[in-house]
Amino acid sequence: MRIFRAYRTELDPTPAQKVLLLRHAGAARWAYNWGLEQSRTALAAGLPRPSAIDLHRRLNALKRTVYPWLYEVSKCAPQEALRDLDQAFRKALREPGRGQPRFKSRRRGPGGFRLSGPIPVQPRHIRLPRLGRLRLKEVGYLPLNVHVLSATVSSRANRWFVSVRVEEDIHPSRPSGDVVGLDVGILVLGTTSEGTRYENPRALERVELRLTRLHRALARTAPGSCRRRRLGDRIRRLHLHAVNVRSDAIHKMTTQLTRTKAAIVVEDLKVSWMVKHPTLRKALLDAAFGEIRCRLEYKSAWYGSQLIKAPRFFPSSRRCSRCGAVREDRLKLVERLFRCDACGEVLDRDINAARNLLHVAVSSTETENGLSSGLLREAAVKQEPGMPRASAENGGTTSRLASADMGTLPIAGIDREE
Repeated sequence: MRIFRAYRTELDPTPAQKVLLLRHAGAARWAYNWGLEQSRTALAAGLPRPSAIDLHRRLNALKRTVYPWLYEVSKCAPQEALRDLDQAFRKALREPGRGQPRFKSRRRGPGGFRLSGPIPVQPRHIRLPRLGRLRLKEVGYLPLNVHVLSATVSSRANRWFVSVRVEEDIHPSRPSGDVVGLDVGILVLGTTSEGTRYENPRALERVELRLTRLHRALARTAPGSCRRRRLGDRIRRLHLHAVNVRSDAIHKMTTQLTRTKAAIVVEDLKVSWMVKHPTLRKALLDAAFGEIRCRLEYKSAWYGSQLIKAPRFFPSSRRCSRCGAVREDRLKLVERLFRCDACGEVLDRDINAARNLLHVAVSSTETENGLSSGLLREAAVKQEPGMPRASAENGGTTSRLASADMGTLPIAGIDREE
């Protein structure tokens, strides 16, 4: 299977190379703003919006006389910026609530740029057009024997990163593990139906006190002063540290699950609704539920696993994983144990929810929302004629998961004696 994949690593540029990187980022930002102004002028006059090719031709006609400083940077930087602008307008037309593109400001950081063309990659270096040979901080991470399509250079907290987009062939193998349900949360990042817990690093909470103190000190500085700039750099470094800690925890969890489990059942959460909670907004954003599902989606395709999404309003937290009874009242956040009034089951609420998600894949009976095990056939791969479908034995407690691409898979986390 041929896929497009990006490898991102940090650069170690020299002071002279940092100046060139800033020039390229500034040229890309200027070209984006120039193209946006040209587009807005045309739309205000009732004319068709110029495409990226039209804007690039206009810019080339003015480059020699009006903007000769553009020859100091690679031609790809402004050209790719104009393509990004055209893509932003297209997204605005497809998604009316997205809003029109806005001008880019230098105050938000240098930004980045994208380069195309021949980009040789070595274990310790990468060669970019007009920038030359740049040293990498991580040795041997970028692939060597693949076709490099483009390289995107970005800056954050005074650190430079390069993301290489490549086209490569992968041969995903079918994991031999069980089918598990995954319940995501705030206190625990993820809990599987087998009882495995992935702790939440709470990356933002770790640095929140230091960020508060630095912001207070920043408010007492004069605008434009050197001290204000140094404090701003410290704040950006702390935010980058929190991002790296959170991303590392999510990557480790999702990679382990998709590499070892044949199928993973998750909830189809509407994160934009959840973050409207007045007291849990910050904790929900720090847990990054949407990022977890996004990485499970593309990693399951890489490693041959299967991702199954439960219905959005499936009562995983209020339903008993043993007898199937559904509580009428919701569990409070302080209640960490699920107690079933029907059968007397007492179980950790996260494990109970994960096992309920697992039942979505293996149950053959109708759920409370009127959905059956046909959800598995709809959410996963196509069903070939004559292939076995999900069947139920003993009332669905020892069901096996069967599909065209995955065969018969063992189910984990269900008591066989029930």
